[in-house]
Amino acid sequence: MSKVENIIKNNKALSEGFDAHILVIRLSAMGDVAMTVPILRTFRAIYPNVKITVLTRKFFEPVFAGIDNLEVYHADVHGKHKGVFGLSKLSKELRGLGITAVADLHNVLRSNVLKNFFSLRGIKVAQIDKGRAEKKALTKSVNKEFKQLKTTHQRYADVFEKLGYDIDLNHHSFPEKTKLTQKILELTKKTTKKWLGIAPFAQYESKVYPLELMVEVIEKLDQEDTYEILLFGGGKKEIGILNNIDSKYKNVINIAGKLSFEDELKLIGNLDVMLSMDSGNAHLAAMYGIPTITLWGVTHPFAGFMPFGQPMENAILPNLTKYDQIPTSIYGNKVPEGYENVMHSIQPEVIIASIDNL
Repeated sequence: MSKVENIIKNNKALSEGFDAHILVIRLSAMGDVAMTVPILRTFRAIYPNVKITVLTRKFFEPVFAGIDNLEVYHADVHGKHKGVFGLSKLSKELRGLGITAVADLHNVLRSNVLKNFFSLRGIKVAQIDKGRAEKKALTKSVNKEFKQLKTTHQRYADVFEKLGYDIDLNHHSFPEKTKLTQKILELTKKTTKKWLGIAPFAQYESKVYPLELMVEVIEKLDQEDTYEILLFGGGKKEIGILNNIDSKYKNVINIAGKLSFEDELKLIGNLDVMLSMDSGNAHLAAMYGIPTITLWGVTHPFAGFMPFGQPMENAILPNLTKYDQIPTSIYGNKVPEGYENVMHSIQPEVIIASIDNL
């Protein structure tokens, strides 16, 4: 067997007709995983002869549906891939796929351990620069450097540039709307009204619009009789709250807990508008090009987490004159005394007007 034949035999990417095979690492969280999609779509359009394997959690696999020559490898970080020995096993499994380079879009302890395993085998690894120093300066209470930072989407694209693949996100194209399943059509009552998604929850309370004000928004929108209002959420407590709201208004349907994640994504991709907190649902809607209005509490779009392709006017902010320390944190986990009620400064009328304008 010739040397060239040996190389092809040992490199599955070449044997399958690809020039290279890039492993993309992004294990969590849902919003961060969703933000990789526009980058991977654009990469695929520019570099069709490079195979992509995404290492992520099994639950997130439907997020990548529709991207050609992309496979998802499940990371079982709480099972067989747990700990250093589990990650060593995982790296061996991944090397068996013929990985030629690694784009680490996560840069956490687990991915750093994997980086070392790959580097020892001579596989190039590029990692995301999270801009920690810039973000620290943005969230300082004194001498704050209040300015727009590089977006997370661009930080992801920069990782591929380090591997030699330039990506211009201006060339991104959104996919066509996916066909709805019969279950989705039955749940939405096949309504012909505008579909307005509302995702009223987030990981931290500091990023959640007060429930009583959100109900006021929903009530007034219901009275307009223009929209079918579809409520998104998860978890037993949240589903109970949404079911209660659903029962009170004729144009409101609670989606939470009634569809598979795959079907929920198809529904989100067919919305006319999404109203969300600074949370994962905003990024799920934006990755389909859905006009997405976001409500912000102690966080701020300047940190780089504005949903993809959304204009700044779609971000509704609290009173920044009164609450001049915003952003107090990147993720909403730090709330200074006196900042507990920042979202009360966002009036329901402002939200309703933004939705009606879209």
